[in-house]
Amino acid sequence: MVTGATGYLGRALCSTAQGRSHAVRAFVRPGSEQRAAPGVEVVSGNPFLVDDVAKALRPGDTLVALIGTPRPNPSKAEQFRRIDLASIEAATAAARRVGIAHIVYISVAQPAPVMKAYIAVRARGEALIRATGIAATILRPWYVIGPGHRWPYALVPAYWLLKQFSATRPASERLGLVTHPQMIAALIDAIERRPDGVRVIEVPEIRRLGAYA
Repeated sequence: MVTGATGYLGRALCSTAQGRSHAVRAFVRPGSEQRAAPGVEVVSGNPFLVDDVAKALRPGDTLVALIGTPRPNPSKAEQFRRIDLASIEAATAAARRVGIAHIVYISVAQPAPVMKAYIAVRARGEALIRATGIAATILRPWYVIGPGHRWPYALVPAYWLLKQFSATRPASERLGLVTHPQMIAALIDAIERRPDGVRVIEVPEIRRLGAYA
């Protein structure tokens, strides 16, 4: 089941997963059913209510938690708490109640010198997931370049420069850019390779998994 199934990553992920013969359930808000990927099972409900999320889950499911504030920036700290954190709080409580098998969660690269409120909320999300005891895969991109999200291309020369120096190379790799196809490929890999415990996928591995995407 995918929450945030009509969003920037969600719709493409649903279509790709369905094309790989996965049974996909898209959890959407009431009124957004027509925005889901064609052919997937659609369930509507409030993603901030544990009961609604739990009713949409089945024992043994993989839950892909994609709800988040669109175009995050430092001015949206309150939205991060109200949307990003509240949704993963409901999702983890529901997952624990139902007894699902796997949680896939998009966090954020960390540590980082900026976006501290966003990082704090996503780190809290990671902690909530770990506390469930459910197998989990946590992906940590910094920025996903794609349709309508292309301005970071202007930073490519700066990234190249930072990679030339040993002192700044680790940060430039950890906080590197990934593409939309790379992210979808990494999410598919996360879905298809359930870990025994908690697996964390950082930017270099996201790029490797999406090398041919």
